[in-house]
Amino acid sequence: MSELILHHYPTSPFAEKARLLLGFKGLSWRSVNIPPMMPKPDLTALTGGYRKTPVLQIGADIYCDTALIARRLEQEKATPSLFPEGREMIAVSFAAWADSVVFQHAVSLVFQPESMAVRFAKLSPEAIKAFIADRAGLFSGGSASRLSAEQAKHQWPAIMARLEQQLQREEGDFLLGDPSIADFAMAHPLWFLKGTPVTSPLVDAYPAVSAWLAQVLAFGHGASSAMSSEEALEVARSATPAVLPDELFNDPNGFLAGQQVTISATDYGVDPVAGELLFAGNEELILRREDARSGRVHVHFPRIGFKIFAKT
Repeated sequence: MSELILHHYPTSPFAEKARLLLGFKGLSWRSVNIPPMMPKPDLTALTGGYRKTPVLQIGADIYCDTALIARRLEQEKATPSLFPEGREMIAVSFAAWADSVVFQHAVSLVFQPESMAVRFAKLSPEAIKAFIADRAGLFSGGSASRLSAEQAKHQWPAIMARLEQQLQREEGDFLLGDPSIADFAMAHPLWFLKGTPVTSPLVDAYPAVSAWLAQVLAFGHGASSAMSSEEALEVARSATPAVLPDELFNDPNGFLAGQQVTISATDYGVDPVAGELLFAGNEELILRREDARSGRVHVHFPRIGFKIFAKT
């Protein structure tokens, strides 16, 4: 069985979500640290251009987006489950809201000037400028809009009051009683806010939320060991991609298996990935692509939040 390899960097909120998922599942994994900014040549050799963090690699199969990573980890180890039976749609829908709306608010609050001054106090002005330029490129061309700090501050009390109320009334210690994907999707934006004393009070002011967050973070990150990006590329080169899912190919827009296409995110980080469309299922899209450094790989994307274009 191929090892689980997570390509990530320590301060990425979505990488923290993936690390917590691995901890919740009690899985062992290899850790490849990637740059927080472009260029990321070793990662893009695997993904074909997808630039968001994190990315999960299993042999020659590359999984993009934590929504799909969660589903792949569920296949790896079914229990404890991230998707509670009978409440799967509730859990997934809440997670999607937290990953988009709550995360958008957290980013705006973290990147307000007072917080930035603390978070980047040890960086040079040139490094800060480069980071801001990189993030401007990340949010260019997609549907995600930048929320002003003023609007984020205005709306934040409503978000947190609703969360506090839910946690006070729910039977059990987690959002849906037992832990689920909803908890991990909600936890990572709050973990991001806890990163500086400027934004931490936005979480600490809510006792039920604070107690719940501590329990989610207590799942930890599982057992990890370091791997270099060169080793990860060698793993991909030496492996054969997994067989395709046992599910009918289904694309309502008429794309066909074997067609040359590009796939990209729709919200931000919309850099297209080109390849041969192998599979289109209810939840997952798979591209086959070749790279001189990684060999033949299958790159996996969730259907929701991504789009397909015919390659011209």
